[in-house]
Amino acid sequence: MKVLFCSQPFQENKVDETYEYEYTCAKQLGLDIHLISLEQLIYHDNPLAAVKQIQPAPEKVTAIYRGWMLKPFLYQKLYDILLAKNIELINTPEKYVHCHYLPESYEVIKEYTPLSVWLHKEEIDESFENVYRIVNRFGQAPIMIKDYVKSRKHDWNEACYIPDASDKEKVQQVTSRFLELQQDELNEGVVFREFVKLQFLTHHSQSNMPLSQEYRIFFLDGEPMYMANYWEEGQYDDTLPDLQPFLVVAKKIKSRFFTMDIAKLENGSWTILELGDAQVSALPEQADRFEFFTELKRNLS
Repeated sequence: MKVLFCSQPFQENKVDETYEYEYTCAKQLGLDIHLISLEQLIYHDNPLAAVKQIQPAPEKVTAIYRGWMLKPFLYQKLYDILLAKNIELINTPEKYVHCHYLPESYEVIKEYTPLSVWLHKEEIDESFENVYRIVNRFGQAPIMIKDYVKSRKHDWNEACYIPDASDKEKVQQVTSRFLELQQDELNEGVVFREFVKLQFLTHHSQSNMPLSQEYRIFFLDGEPMYMANYWEEGQYDDTLPDLQPFLVVAKKIKSRFFTMDIAKLENGSWTILELGDAQVSALPEQADRFEFFTELKRNLS
């Protein structure tokens, strides 16, 4: 197994500083680590140059990418150029999209996650009539907005949270601000989600958004590999979630390596907030990087 980290911009022989500690832990554990250049892949459209430091493998070998999120077409290019070197990323491009874009996996998790509806960016007209039409399903309930991948949760009041889905002025205001802030980073379209009442933990020290007891679980081949507190703020209680219902769902996810973020509801039950491709899902601040890569090595080597 190979682990591929992205290099520092304009310094292709040095790991991106965000992933430096992960890189160090993986190296100490003796994992086969390499660097790829996202600058070459994204800005120069040169996949071959992006992986020039990686030698072809004599026989097919699995690789895991640990780095910044990639648009699916870029992931496809990376996947293809590595495959030409007999190196296969753990998730195919189809499996990457399945967990990277909420609408792709929603059918699998819809019984365990807040009600969600979405529009492709081309369906959002200036009159916002299509937006009003789909959010009508929520009545007067509070909702949240995100794109197919990410929200602006740290811009909570201006570009994320809508207190009343029937308030057209607020819906347009928050949606417009969200689109303005996302700009070219917008992933495919917008998703409106039911705002469910989570068990309150604290308010975020910077954005003031309400935090709850959330966990990020890394799954490998349908089994939980590593779990960590999602937030570094607030005092988690000692009640760990019962993962059994989520293990059933995990078996249906079309991905070898993915994350599942779960949170505790006010009534004490648990809900799935979202899935993600584990190659581009960040380890929470409090996660033990050494333990994470130890588990990865134990399960894949």
